[in-house]
Amino acid sequence: MNKLKILFVLFALVFVSGFTSTANAQNGPVLYFCERYDADQGEISISDRFYTGHLTVMVKCDYALGLRDCYIQYDKYNQRTGSFEYYKKFTFEVTPDMKYIYFSKTKGNDMSFDETGIYRVFLLDAKGKTMASGLIEII
Repeated sequence: MNKLKILFVLFALVFVSGFTSTANAQNGPVLYFCERYDADQGEISISDRFYTGHLTVMVKCDYALGLRDCYIQYDKYNQRTGSFEYYKKFTFEVTPDMKYIYFSKTKGNDMSFDETGIYRVFLLDAKGKTMASGLIEII
């Protein structure tokens, strides 16, 4: 009976310690959308549903992203095949120490959503590795 009590106490300790550990839902970069970014007001009209046109892609992280050359890529959902297909890709240069970045229309980067639909948007590093992603609906 003593062995059973010891086993029960050990099980209880393991069980309780599982509830006390820290678990974060998001521990990496977060990608989201707004109509535009203003230096004084910050993000204007954050949402995941917009009309066609130009938008701003925001990326926020607790740590420096370590990027220099990066890409924002749009993949559009094809209802006929039930999968996402490549749509557009834009090149950007940032500094490695950045934790908070906004990507918007710049010279050579016409970041617009020209067609209605559902898009998966990625922040990719120079090697094409996904750093963050998000979904957006264009109506």
